Amino acid sequence: MKKVAFIFPGQGAQYAGMGKDFYEELAVSKKVYDLASKVSGLNVAELCFTKNDQLNITEYTQIAMLATCVAMLEALKERGVSSSVHAGLSLGEYSALVASKALSLEDGFHLVRQRGIYMKEAVPTGGAMSAVLGMDTKRIEEICNETEGIVSIANFNCPGQIVITGEIEAVEKASTSLKEAGARRIVPLHVSGPFHSKMLETAGERLKEDLEKIRIHPLRVPYVSNVTAEYIMDEGKIKELLTRQVSSSVRWQQSVETMIKAGVTTFIEIGPGKTLAGFMKKIDKNVTTLNIEKTEDLDTVCRAIKE
Repeated sequence: MKKVAFIFPGQGAQYAGMGKDFYEELAVSKKVYDLASKVSGLNVAELCFTKNDQLNITEYTQIAMLATCVAMLEALKERGVSSSVHAGLSLGEYSALVASKALSLEDGFHLVRQRGIYMKEAVPTGGAMSAVLGMDTKRIEEICNETEGIVSIANFNCPGQIVITGEIEAVEKASTSLKEAGARRIVPLHVSGPFHSKMLETAGERLKEDLEKIRIHPLRVPYVSNVTAEYIMDEGKIKELLTRQVSSSVRWQQSVETMIKAGVTTFIEIGPGKTLAGFMKKIDKNVTTLNIEKTEDLDTVCRAIKE
């Protein structure tokens, strides 16, 4: 019997047109986009399906991504596919929590809309992020610690790929030092802020106030936290973890390893792109990774799960 995990991508995977076929073909998916628009006051379908400048701005990206991932999730659930654990990369953690029923969809939309606004306002002058390829994690941490200014690890994505984050000048200095120390490649990321750095602690504190006003429900299915890379089954921990998550490193590789140790053999990436599938190949080639990105993927995944 396959042990299945649903995993959800984060910010950066978005593109114009994502989820449009789900919206047009499946009533269960259209309802998700309509609810997102109602909660936020935005036309979320238009935001996701047409070329526009807003989709890549964090205060709009976050609700667009949550709507798209959950629209695809609902379509998969309608086919009878179930899971034993959920996890999401960064913003994707909110999709995981909605999937686990800890967050109502309405509260999820409200939280990510506010989260995006708070993150933007916390760093009005922006920041920088760069992917560091082909270097030992410990050495990256040492160089970040030695660099003047704010720079730290944002994401432990997979073996050989770490993302650093912080002040523009500090990230540039660290990138130069990392290249000199033997990093195979440094890739600056096109982002609107220094995500998962201590520069966003104020955004986390503001989000905490919103979290205090909502009810976290008992988890129907456990999820793995970005902050701790551990299974979370106690809903009482979730508000603190989501507060910390805004400015903490995303321990994605460790999260996947935790699920594999718990017996997960099949990972279904639900959302635009195949970023997480790419990471999975480097974390463990022995597990199966499937994708839900287009409506035709539903039949493919259902057949693969039943085999």
